[in-house]
Amino acid sequence: MNLNNLKPAKGATHSEKRIGRGQGSGHGGTSTRGHNGAKSRSGYSQKRGFEGGQMPLHRRLPKFGFTNINKVYFKAINLDALQILAEKANLTKIGLEELKGAGLISRNDVVKILATGSISAKVEVSANAFSKSAIEAITNAGGSVVVL
Repeated sequence: MNLNNLKPAKGATHSEKRIGRGQGSGHGGTSTRGHNGAKSRSGYSQKRGFEGGQMPLHRRLPKFGFTNINKVYFKAINLDALQILAEKANLTKIGLEELKGAGLISRNDVVKILATGSISAKVEVSANAFSKSAIEAITNAGGSVVVL
């Protein structure tokens, strides 16, 4: 056996269906597409959600609600995450750059510090917003808070 005489096992392959090559081929005439209708035409592609001419579901249901363009979505960071970060990197200041470097936030996130967990490290934390209990916990641990 050599590379030049390799071939698939007997019965493993099928001969190609030669479509639209006359009646003698067995696939002439309608070329296996059945009779009339959109699916028999060239260039046909069904639109997403098309239901055969019936009013599609996404048009039967009413639109509702709205998105408030002024709403600020905060990325929540808890005190226990700050404690772990302060211990691991031995930090005294934790800001957006440090959080970004640790992979806790991404580039455009607006950060709010929440008071889940506890903090014992004496750190200066700067973020966009803080909960009252988070401010209290950070100051009780001897740290300080800077609102950006």
